[in-house]
Parts: sequence; C-alpha cells; structure tokens
Amino acid sequence: MDKLFDKLRFVLYWISVSSMTLMLGLIFFQVVSRYFFGHTFEWSEELARFLFVWVVFLGSALIMGESGHLAVQILPNKFKGTGMGVVIEILINLCSYAFTLLLLIQGAKMTSVMTFQIAPGLGISMSVVYSIIPISASLMMLYLFKDTVRIVKEISARKN
Repeated sequence: MDKLFDKLRFVLYWISVSSMTLMLGLIFFQVVSRYFFGHTFEWSEELARFLFVWVVFLGSALIMGESGHLAVQILPNKFKGTGMGVVIEILINLCSYAFTLLLLIQGAKMTSVMTFQIAPGLGISMSVVYSIIPISASLMMLYLFKDTVRIVKEISARKN
C-alpha cells in the first residue's frame, strides 16, 4: 500500500512541478513578447491561469498526503501520545472528510455545469479546467482514508 502512495506522490509531484515550470515559462514569454513586440497571445495568459488552478489543487492533494498543513497538525503534535491527541486527530479527520466530500460533490456539479462554456483563448470546454476539483478531492479522500487507517492502527496498538 505504501508503494502505491509513494508512486502517487511521485506522479503528483512531477505533474505539479512541470505545470508550475510551464506556467512560469508562459508568463515570462508573455512579458517578453509584450515588452519587445507590443503584443501578447491571449491563449498564453489563459493557459497560465488554468495551470495555476491545477497546480493549486494538485498541490493541496499532495500536501494533504504528506500531512503538511500546519493548521491541521499543530494541535495533534502538541498532544501526541495522549488520549486528547487521539480525539483531536479523529475530529480533524472527520472535519476533513466533510470538507473533502463537499468539495467532491460541488466540484463534480460545477464541472458538469460548465460543459457549455468555452474558454475564449484556448477554445476548450471550461469543464476541463474545473475537472481538477473533483480529481483533487478524490485524491484528498484517498489520503484521508490512509490517515484513518493509521489512526485506527494507533488506537488498536494503544489498547494492546
């Protein structure tokens, strides 16, 4: 199971890094073309904006997989190894499930609603852009499940 999550992390990391690199390259290209030629391509600004959205959502899933959210970890780390720490971790986990489920449902609705709208610069359906919301929420849910398994194992180890 850990090998699967390691591979998923590797793929998410490189997709995020590649998207960020492409986005920065597009923005640089856009600034240079505006400064030297007085013209920018509409599609480059739009693609950079869409890549930014994808990087943010994929990065959020990646950070959740690494338990990297400071706000989520500060209290459990303070009370680690105590009964209060376990209760806090369970509450955080339940709240994370609620938020992620809401993100998944509403993201799927938004993706399906936006099928009619076409991005003017790229000519693609906006549902392609918004599809990252349910994709990212699904990845977050997967990482939450992994975290739930870890919490259950810790609780059962404490009982024994």
